[in-house]
Amino acid sequence: MKNIRHNWTIAEILEVYNTPLLELIYKAQEIHREFNVASEVQVSSLLSIKTGGCAEDCSYCPQAARYNTGIEVHKLMTVSKVLEAADIAKAGGASRLCMGAAWREVRDNRDFDRVLEMVKGVNEKGMEVCCTLGMLSESQAQKLSDAGLYAYNHNLDTSEDSYKKIITTRTYDDRLDTIKNVRKAKVTVCSGGIIGLGETVEDRVSMLKTLSSMEIHPESVPINALVPVAGTPLENQPLVPIWDMVRMIATTRIVIPQTVVRLSAGRTQMSLEGQALCFLAGANSIFAGDKLLTTPNPDFNSDMEMFKLFGLNPRKAFKKNVKYVD
Repeated sequence: MKNIRHNWTIAEILEVYNTPLLELIYKAQEIHREFNVASEVQVSSLLSIKTGGCAEDCSYCPQAARYNTGIEVHKLMTVSKVLEAADIAKAGGASRLCMGAAWREVRDNRDFDRVLEMVKGVNEKGMEVCCTLGMLSESQAQKLSDAGLYAYNHNLDTSEDSYKKIITTRTYDDRLDTIKNVRKAKVTVCSGGIIGLGETVEDRVSMLKTLSSMEIHPESVPINALVPVAGTPLENQPLVPIWDMVRMIATTRIVIPQTVVRLSAGRTQMSLEGQALCFLAGANSIFAGDKLLTTPNPDFNSDMEMFKLFGLNPRKAFKKNVKYVD
């Protein structure tokens, strides 16, 4: 595939990131148009199928049991309730349903069996099904694949160096091992990060280097802006400037050109103009619906109005990322 590189250096990515802003947006838009239909945006809906009570200590997360964030713990949803939510999401314009469970890792038990039923049911509705359930073994990834899973989300969050400051209950290698297990099961990979955790620009660039060095690039890369939540260790972090989001999205688009770059958490803090710049910089996916697991998000109607204003169209399910293959 033309222009696809897996050997970007830290220095090269840093040079891209630090390009004068308007020039950076222009370069990213050129590459975006080379590999994608610029007017198409993939719309996902994110559903928390099991909320709160997680044993991890991710410093940004309101679902960690050790933090007092006011999140109500809810046990695993029923299959019928998930299928109802899928119908609502599809009617609102979503082509993918992402199901998130606040687990450290998947366990082979009745709850996992129920998740497999959910995957089968949503897949039968003609929607792409994504799960984010924590760490996965190779056999668990295969079971999800056999049930019809289209994508698995497992974010790197930040650089390997910065990761240790944010999470201590698992390692960076644990993250990478789960991604490898997902790949072995022939499921597409959704993996990105969060900016605004207190990381440096070099940390952001290092995360992109890790993603771009993978033998197969992630099919989807979510770029999240931290939404500080009271009760978490990062509750007093300043909001991420829109310019940082634009730079990060543009750099991701240039370095991993054929991926779907998702403008994820933090959109409620952005103006329409800010979101327009993100799309111009190469974002071609959003989460729609009023919540991202437990944090606020614009609703379907306001997003469809935004699409109309910008001349964007929701992408159909199961469409490949790229316009052509050499």
